[in-house]
Amino acid sequence: MDSIVVTGGNELKGQIPIAGAKNACLTLMPATLLSEEPLTLTNAPRLSDIVTMTTLLRSLGVEADVKEDGRVLALSSQALTSHRADYDIVRKMRASILVLGPLLARDGVAEVSLPGGCAIGARPVDLHLRALEALGAELDLRDGYVHAKAPGGLKGGRVEFPLVSVGATENVLMAATLAKGTTTIENAAREPEIVDLADCLRRMGAQIEGDGTSSITVQGVDRLGGASHPVVTDRIELGTYMLAPAIAGGEVECLGGRIDLLGAFCERLDAAGVSVEETSNGIKVARRNGHVRAVDVTTAPYPGFPTDLQAQMMALMCVAEGISTLHETIFENRFMHAPELSRMGARIYVQGGTARVTGVEKLRGARVMATDLRASVSLILAGLAAEGTTQVSRVYHLDRGYEQVEQKLRGVGAQIERVQEP
Repeated sequence: MDSIVVTGGNELKGQIPIAGAKNACLTLMPATLLSEEPLTLTNAPRLSDIVTMTTLLRSLGVEADVKEDGRVLALSSQALTSHRADYDIVRKMRASILVLGPLLARDGVAEVSLPGGCAIGARPVDLHLRALEALGAELDLRDGYVHAKAPGGLKGGRVEFPLVSVGATENVLMAATLAKGTTTIENAAREPEIVDLADCLRRMGAQIEGDGTSSITVQGVDRLGGASHPVVTDRIELGTYMLAPAIAGGEVECLGGRIDLLGAFCERLDAAGVSVEETSNGIKVARRNGHVRAVDVTTAPYPGFPTDLQAQMMALMCVAEGISTLHETIFENRFMHAPELSRMGARIYVQGGTARVTGVEKLRGARVMATDLRASVSLILAGLAAEGTTQVSRVYHLDRGYEQVEQKLRGVGAQIERVQEP
């Protein structure tokens, strides 16, 4: 099993290229199931989750050609051979549930295993299922699978989510493109990944209005065509690398970054004393006065502070001046990185969905264990600021969401390497 070894103390200087968004690409890939014509995705990230989704689509009969060193995905669903997404594949990744809507919309039948993924809370799929039922789907849960059918095809309807769900919005949005009539989605997720999906679907011929707002309207069409679409910049990778010079010192330019993707996050960095400046190539980040102040953070659906940056922000607050409070409102079990940061000398008190962090002058290197995707990179960030060496084990989580972490951080002066544990 691999681990990441970080020796802290180096200020960072240079440029880090930001990849295409994992969460966007994992949603765009199942969109190929909606059409018999080819879908080409450019700016794709090279991640294990993308490999898993490719394997899943191939199991359904999709032709998937990976080109340009993984940056381009050429997909064709001309002749599907199966409508069953098996447990052995789906258990590895929650995004697998996103094949359900497209399969139902295209052929009126689907069998999809209940998914797995990071252990950061229950994240039930009931919102996906209720939304599809609103479009006329008949669902039966048995033997760990969702057995779905729509014998006469899906029909437009009104979907009103009791709480915001990115995945459920994406699933029903794709399904609605081929449903008969008009679908309205209320309390829809507003994330940039939703807008990116809608842009791709429009390129394929879908009629969608209101994406980026809480109310989306879809007029179903008889068929969708092929398209070529660039995957939007990964705002979570962007935010992660923006935190690197904030925690380690120095100045880093994140190539391809856009402030509009992370407005609430950038506001918190500014309040903490971190300069965020747009350039012609991306975003340049540095501490303003050589130190960072404690700030409070509350996670919220977009355009609020992203839950996927909470762990990384906690790492920064561990070395900030003062006391910060982090409220996690999205997932009920997302402070598992706190005990590991405490092993490095952090002062963190967790009660329910709230963490109180008292900044320390220095963290100390230690052996720590990654518990989920974002927790793993938060420990690497902490290692950049720690005295001595930090070894992060179980980094298979990391490879699901970050490509070439060691190379990107070494490129700006970090002392970091991947090693094989005995």
